Amino acid sequence: MTRRLIGSGSPYEAQIGYSRAVVDGDWVFVSGTTGFDYATMSIPDGAAAQAEQCWRNIERALADAGAALADIVRVRYIVPTREDFEAAMPVLARVMGPVRPAATMICAGLLDARMRIEIEVTARRRA
Repeated sequence: MTRRLIGSGSPYEAQIGYSRAVVDGDWVFVSGTTGFDYATMSIPDGAAAQAEQCWRNIERALADAGAALADIVRVRYIVPTREDFEAAMPVLARVMGPVRPAATMICAGLLDARMRIEIEVTARRRA
């Protein structure tokens, strides 16, 4: 099987040199995804609203790869502060609760001060 690159239309992908997702066999690797709406390049205020948009962006990338949220096996959450994680937790629990992937939460600075959460996932497509 060949490797396939998936883009989202975000200008960051071309500027920095990465793909929204890479499909390699049954594996789908989705890059760290923030709360930007890539069609408008707008970002809502607050970690919870941004987490909702992150999941929409991730779900679209997974669908383009022939996968779904239920196929996620690993997730990494990156937030600037513990409070941002706490604010996003209800959204994260609602979306990933039924899936229960392996997960890590990291507090670190993000590229744009408006960003309150970044989510990276790995999925394995099921036959």
